[in-house]
Amino acid sequence: MASAAPAPDGYSAVFFMEGGSVARQMRASEFGAFLDGYVGLSDLAETDVRAVLVDLGTDLLVRSLVFFRIWFDEEGRADTNWNIPIEELAKRGAKGPDMGAGPIRLVCRSQCPDPKLVQELWDPDMTPGNNHFQAIRKAVDANTLKFRKVEPVEEDIPVLNAAPAPESRAPEGVPDGEGRDRARLAQLIREQRLRIKTLQSVHRDAMSDIQREHRLEMQALRGELNELEQKYERQRLSNEQLKKRLAERNEQYLSMQERLEGVDGERARNDANADAELVLLREQLDRRQRELELRDERIVALEQENHELQHVEPTENSILEHLQKQSVFLVAYHPGLGHVTLPYDDIESYFKNPVAYAAERCGVNEPAYREWLDHYENPVCRHQDSDGNVCEEPIMRVSQPSEFRPGKDDRCEKHQA
Repeated sequence: MASAAPAPDGYSAVFFMEGGSVARQMRASEFGAFLDGYVGLSDLAETDVRAVLVDLGTDLLVRSLVFFRIWFDEEGRADTNWNIPIEELAKRGAKGPDMGAGPIRLVCRSQCPDPKLVQELWDPDMTPGNNHFQAIRKAVDANTLKFRKVEPVEEDIPVLNAAPAPESRAPEGVPDGEGRDRARLAQLIREQRLRIKTLQSVHRDAMSDIQREHRLEMQALRGELNELEQKYERQRLSNEQLKKRLAERNEQYLSMQERLEGVDGERARNDANADAELVLLREQLDRRQRELELRDERIVALEQENHELQHVEPTENSILEHLQKQSVFLVAYHPGLGHVTLPYDDIESYFKNPVAYAAERCGVNEPAYREWLDHYENPVCRHQDSDGNVCEEPIMRVSQPSEFRPGKDDRCEKHQA
C-alpha cells in the first residue's frame, strides 16, 4: 500500500474534487490512515472519488500534482487493493502549469510516466470557470490544513577583501529578456498542449458513453423486432393450417352436394336430415370464413406494425430523441473549426469520417486539412535536404486551414527563399 508521508522538503496533502471545486482536504498522513482501513467515510460509500496528491514546498507553493482515482466500498473504506505509487509518480511527472514556483511536476491520464497506470488516473478540466488548477491553488492559499509557512531567509555575511561580483550582462548579440520570453512561450505551449490533451480525453469519454447507450438502445429494438417477427411467423403458420382445413371442408361440402344430387330418392327420404346437415355445414363454413378474415386482418396489422418498427422514431427521453428534437446537442471539437454543434441529420456522416466532416466545414478537402493539421499540431519547418533530414525550425502557426499554403507556410524564412 502506498505511503502518504509528507515530502522531506515540504508538505503533502490529498484533495478530493467534486465538480470544479475541492470538496475535502486532508494531510497525507490522514490519507494513509484511510488506506490502512483504520477509519472510513460514510458519505463516500460506494463512490469512485477523483483525488489529487498535492506536494507543497515550505513556502506553501505547489511543486507537483498527481490526479488519481480511488474507490470507497459500501462502508466508506478505501479499496484494499488500491496500490498506486502516487509519491513516486509525483517525482517523475512532466512539466505542467506554473502555479507560483515555476512549472510543476504534473501526472494525469494524458501525461502519465507509466502506461500501466493510465486507467487509474484522470484528466483535470482547464476550461474557464471550471479550472481544477485554479481551484487547487485557491485551496492551497486558504491553507485550511494549517501548514506552517517558512519564509526564505537570505543571509548577508560580509567578506573581507572580497572582489566585487561582475555585473551580469546578456551575451553579445542576444537581447535582454530573450531567455525569459522563451521560457514563458515554452510554458504557454506546454499548457495549451495539456489543455488539448485533456479536452480530447473528455471528448473520447463522452463519445464512448453515447455510443454505449446507442448500442444498448439498438440491441433492445432488435430484440423487440425479432420477437415480433417470430410472432408474425407463428400467425402465418396458423393461418396456413386454417386455410388447409377450410379447403378440406369445402371439398367435403362439394362432395356432399354431389351425393345429394345423384341420389334423388335417398335425398327425398332424408330431406330433413340433409337440410339440417347442410345448415350445419354452412354455419361451420361461415364461421371458418370469419376466422380466416380475422386472421387476414391480424396479418395486415402485424405487417403494419413491422413496418412501423422498421421506421420507428427514437424512444421517448432517449439520447437519439433529444438529439433529434435538439433538446440535447452533440458538440464536437476540431482544430480550425472549434466547437461545432452537430445537427441530427449529420450525426451518421460525422461518425463515418470526423476528419472529412471537419475539412468540409472548414472549406477544404480532407488531404489539405490533414496537411494543415500536421502543421498546426507541430509548427516547424518541413523542408528536407538531400539526405532526407528535416529542418524542424519553429515557425509561425497558421490558425485557419483555408489560409494554409503548403510548401510556403510550413517553411522557415530561409527555405521559403
